[in-house]
Amino acid sequence: MNAFIGVLMLDTAFERVPGDAGHMASYHRPARARVVARAGSLDVVRDGLPSEALIAAFCNAARELEAEGAVAITSTCGFLVTVQDQIAAAVRVPVMVSALSLFGTVRVAFGGRPIGVLTASAASLGSLALDAAGIGQGEARIIGMEDCPAFANAILVPKAKQGRIDQAAIEAAVVSKAKAMVRATPDLAAFLLECGNLPPYAAAIGAATGRPVYSVLTAARILAP
Repeated sequence: MNAFIGVLMLDTAFERVPGDAGHMASYHRPARARVVARAGSLDVVRDGLPSEALIAAFCNAARELEAEGAVAITSTCGFLVTVQDQIAAAVRVPVMVSALSLFGTVRVAFGGRPIGVLTASAASLGSLALDAAGIGQGEARIIGMEDCPAFANAILVPKAKQGRIDQAAIEAAVVSKAKAMVRATPDLAAFLLECGNLPPYAAAIGAATGRPVYSVLTAARILAP
């Protein structure tokens, strides 16, 4: 049985481009996705917990991946940080479903300086998720992609309306947002990408801002070097 990274994937129809957490070639070692049925973007990207049925489905999917040989488990959506503990408790292999769980380590590494969080939806990233990630008030600068049409109209819509990813438009938008965050907070130390759809643009963000960028792909490297 070949070891692999298990990826809990939302039930979506939009394009998974190279670098996306849902594109298995994005990982540094073999990876295998398990789609959790009926876990759409709008069911998880929300200010609150997923439904009890979905939480159970994510835990079951994690168990299945572990039984198949997963040596670590991550996910395609950082909002699952709200159920990190439940999923981790369901299996014996290490689990980190959200880059947000890296926040404390990254902040300590940079002497407590502010960290920028780029998320699918700042409006939906409420206190439940921030508390679950250990992000205290004022410790992060948060900006979302919900006002970027190329992103929102492809991803933050029902599955039937999802479609092609305009990488150029999304990259331009997220780089612009990152640069604005640095202008507003010059001592910003680093960026965390909550959203599993944003790692394709990590290199561009880093080049434009001079700040290191961490994502769920970073978490995967930590869990399964």
